[in-house]
Amino acid sequence: MTDLATADLLVGLSLIAAIWFGCRYCWQPPSVAKSIVKTASVAGLAIAGVALAAPPLLIAALALGAVGDFCLSRAGDKAFLAGLSAFALAHLAYIALLLQVGASVSADLPSLIVVLLGCVMAVLLFRTTGKLRWPVVGYVTIIAVMGLLAVGLPAGYALALIAALLFMLSDTVLGFEYFILPRQSRLRVATPFVIWVTYWSAQALFLAALAPYSLP
Repeated sequence: MTDLATADLLVGLSLIAAIWFGCRYCWQPPSVAKSIVKTASVAGLAIAGVALAAPPLLIAALALGAVGDFCLSRAGDKAFLAGLSAFALAHLAYIALLLQVGASVSADLPSLIVVLLGCVMAVLLFRTTGKLRWPVVGYVTIIAVMGLLAVGLPAGYALALIAALLFMLSDTVLGFEYFILPRQSRLRVATPFVIWVTYWSAQALFLAALAPYSLP
């Protein structure tokens, strides 16, 4: 089996795990099965990156995402902070990778929208996250920087831009679900699905955009 065929198989298995997680576990409380399926859905993308000889930063970002998935699938503030830290490191890897492919910050309308969204989320979450406020605001800053760089990507990186925007959407909804929406809100029926679909799609699109081969 060639490396490309191996990568195709791994991406396919990751997609199956992602669909399984979305249909069976994404709204469920913590469990061993939930952690395994969630982690495998992105760990498979990281291993596919190895098969594709993807940039080390991309592989690291995907692997850190898998670690973050495992942590966030567990209960408690310590697990949440561990997951937040893993995803912050993953986004720093994506930031470095975007800089490597020529991203830059521009003074234009898309950049202004990203900055405004980051500021609004930082203020809202600062008020509602209690003792977690500084780690959360730090994370919001990091993902806003990633978004700023993504809207400044050169032509030919549309998939990476879409991936970054999906990541921002996923984390925005996650922030509302964790810290802002009332427990009885009807929106909570939909938020786990929105978070998962946008998040996994973002990881897969980053792999497709920034690995040296185009995935089918």
